[in-house]
Amino acid sequence: MKIAKVPFGNVAGRPVDLYTLENDRGLKVKITNYGGTVTSLSVPDRTGVQADVVCGFNTLDGYFSEAYRKNSPYFGCVVGRYAARIKDGRFSIGGQTHQLALNNPPNHLHGGVKGFDKCVWEVAGTQQDSSAVALKLTLTSPDGDEGYPGNLKVTVEYRVTNDNELRIRYLAATDKATPVSLTNHTYFNLNGFRDKVLDHVVQLSADRYLIADQTGVPVGDEAAVAGTVCDFNRPMCLGDCFKELPMGFEHFYVFSKPARALAKVAEISEPTSGRKLTVLTSEPGTLLYTGRYTSDDLQREDGTRYGQFRGFCLETSKFPNGMNLAGAPASILRPGEKYDETTVYQFSHG
Repeated sequence: MKIAKVPFGNVAGRPVDLYTLENDRGLKVKITNYGGTVTSLSVPDRTGVQADVVCGFNTLDGYFSEAYRKNSPYFGCVVGRYAARIKDGRFSIGGQTHQLALNNPPNHLHGGVKGFDKCVWEVAGTQQDSSAVALKLTLTSPDGDEGYPGNLKVTVEYRVTNDNELRIRYLAATDKATPVSLTNHTYFNLNGFRDKVLDHVVQLSADRYLIADQTGVPVGDEAAVAGTVCDFNRPMCLGDCFKELPMGFEHFYVFSKPARALAKVAEISEPTSGRKLTVLTSEPGTLLYTGRYTSDDLQREDGTRYGQFRGFCLETSKFPNGMNLAGAPASILRPGEKYDETTVYQFSHG
């Protein structure tokens, strides 16, 4: 197990570093404190050949290129203060209405114009022992930040274990009631970007998903997955699903597991490489996104091509627009409460 740090540049005069966390079994992940961003994640296939399986860049400049800014795909970052869309950028708490930036007109998306993905996080420490290496990042979001109420203190810990896990733990506390939903926006491709993700086989433990309106926001309706192309309770190849849904998935699935329990919710495998990704989370659901909007102009500095349907996301989180949905679990964090959620990405091959 080892962890290393190198300079990665600076943003608005603040230094940014790149940390490499590596275990003894071939998993190597690179994370920068700019946006808490996973820039690279390398794992072996069934023959031992390493490949990077996430969208990202080798330089900080990649996240500021014209093509990246224009497309805004949120590669690998921590999303907050609230993940996904909020209808009309508006919500009420205690009779007071709050208006957020409409950075995804007519809605608010992923925390606003300068969400957590565009902040330089403080490095609170690193850890290294025989079983794991870890990086802890902290951020204070002030009262009124992007229109949200309350001073919010956030900690995100990335931990790499010898079980080939990347464990992400999110902690937060506030002094005023405020919406909080934190997630990681990494795009995966288990064939190492040799092709699109259409050959990936997905199993997802969810019996229903939230129906979005014409602007892409859930407003209260749900749909059962049984008997539809959206049912991943039994493993299904994405390519087969695309025959009926040619633009793929941008669906928020509600997990079948007990609330707040850290449990296995998904398994994605890729037959050519043999790589498999198993996901566990304490969150109530996930957005399955297969990259319909990802620009074909984006690529890593070594020429690795990204683009439409060349990466998928499993954005585990609270419900999109949850503070405006009756019965949505834990969308508002209140003073004295502790936000504490974990998502685990475990890699294997066979």
